[in-house]
Amino acid sequence: MHIERDPNGDFILESGEIAGRFGLSRDEFRQRIRQGLVTSTVERGEAEDIGTSRLSVRLGNRLWRAVLNNEGEVQNEAVTFVRGRGRPNGS
Repeated sequence: MHIERDPNGDFILESGEIAGRFGLSRDEFRQRIRQGLVTSTVERGEAEDIGTSRLSVRLGNRLWRAVLNNEGEVQNEAVTFVRGRGRPNGS
């Protein structure tokens, strides 16, 4: 997966690809976006991680996270289940 950026530097995620990570169709995923059930965050790498970014997309109790290099290529990704107050398993 390669993630594009717009002229402002914002990440552009293909909804069909992300939907698949959650086991949904593109239409089902877009419906959940419209319902306000999908949230996302971007964290920029610092110190030894400079030039990388971590993207997180949350839907209900599931969290997709990906670490990207400075070329926008996914270096690793995982879908985990969130418990309690939004803390991923194992954190």
